[in-house]
Amino acid sequence: MNIKSAEFVISNQKVTACPHHDKPEYAFIGRSNVGKSSLINALTNNNNLAKTSQKPGKTLLINHFLINNEWYLVDLPGYGYASISKMWREKLEKMIKEYVLQREELTNLFVLVDCRHEAQKIDLDFMDFLGANGIPFSIIFTKIDKISKSELAKNLKAYHEKLFQTWEELPPIFVTSSEKKQGLDELLDYIESINKGVNSTEPAQQEEE
Repeated sequence: MNIKSAEFVISNQKVTACPHHDKPEYAFIGRSNVGKSSLINALTNNNNLAKTSQKPGKTLLINHFLINNEWYLVDLPGYGYASISKMWREKLEKMIKEYVLQREELTNLFVLVDCRHEAQKIDLDFMDFLGANGIPFSIIFTKIDKISKSELAKNLKAYHEKLFQTWEELPPIFVTSSEKKQGLDELLDYIESINKGVNSTEPAQQEEE
């Protein structure tokens, strides 16, 4: 898939204010400072699309972007530690849970994980929460250019083993580098394959109606 256009649509704090549409919608989420904004900018070939910062907790809103006029990309607030007040942390947690559980348009949630670290409880708990609620998600390991190939293989193996302690089958997993643009084509191809599947079912649904 080639990204020809990426248009900012709206930012808000309420799920009920998110745009209603009939297009596939993919949301990106992860712990603060996992490289989410950098990945979104790399995917869309637009360094200014998502705001990046060295300071964790930059994204405090639900941000919708329309891609190729065909599907929506959603930049969600990060979870976990951020240099913001307790009130804001609780507000963001509520916002994230409401989006994940109530957003009917959500097609797939991409959970970003920093490949340099061992499995974190907060990430594992969030994935268990998604699984318990039947939310379709995939895992994206970020910043693979920051460690050697042997370290990456070791860390991924350890992460797989940790996941298999509670999961019988793992969700789709991608490894990426925003800086080197590694793994981005595979990720976009995956999104495109889902889009084709969604589009192919629409005529049948309309006939049934």
